[in-house]
Amino acid sequence: MHIQDRFKNKVAIITGGAEGLGKGIAKRLGSEGATIALFDINKELLEKTVAEFEENGIKVSAHVVDISNEQEVMDATAEVESEYSTIDILVNAAGIVGPTSTKITEYSTKDFERVYEINLKGTFLISKYVLTVMKKKGTGRVLLIASIAGKEGNPGMVGYSTTKAGVIGLVKGIAKEFADTGITVNGLAPAVIKTAMNEKTSPEQLAYMTAKIPMQRLGTIEEVAASSCYIVSEENSFSTGFIYDISGGRATY
Repeated sequence: MHIQDRFKNKVAIITGGAEGLGKGIAKRLGSEGATIALFDINKELLEKTVAEFEENGIKVSAHVVDISNEQEVMDATAEVESEYSTIDILVNAAGIVGPTSTKITEYSTKDFERVYEINLKGTFLISKYVLTVMKKKGTGRVLLIASIAGKEGNPGMVGYSTTKAGVIGLVKGIAKEFADTGITVNGLAPAVIKTAMNEKTSPEQLAYMTAKIPMQRLGTIEEVAASSCYIVSEENSFSTGFIYDISGGRATY
């Protein structure tokens, strides 16, 4: 159920916004009145998503950004602030899985560094520069997408599990830094969600992760979008530093 105008006059940056969870969350926010700034490294896919959003009456702008590149993150964030004079919401959904079904002894350092660059360094960078804007006004909502892998660890996915655990630590640390302001910082830890990103996950790895979900099914992008929109809404005003569950019962803490 969409809530009309819940995010009217709000400006939201969504990273990884061209597809998957980012696109789903952005679409839901935009349909509820938010102005959307999509950050993504895939220019072609980004343009396609923007066209789709515009056809549906969503106010949207596109920004080709490599989230692991500090200069690009800094410039794109400044561009959004210059255009709209504010940034009210950040949802960081950019991320990669990296190798799966691969033990640490076979996991290349190069692969680990690439997963780190996007999943953890990128999360740090976008949080740093968006919070720099938000603190001027003293209000804002930040949601960083983590993973159940960051809570429990998935064997065969050392890069992903490690960096998502880092995102959880980042949420808790920076939330307390801004706890006495009107800015909240929370995380969301999905189990396996039916997205294009999981098409590259090995069938064995996917079967392992799905088998651990008591609901015995994958989550949907729409379910993640619904939870995310509540987390970044004004009504969610007394929750910060928390890692919300959306795991079909796999995590109950």
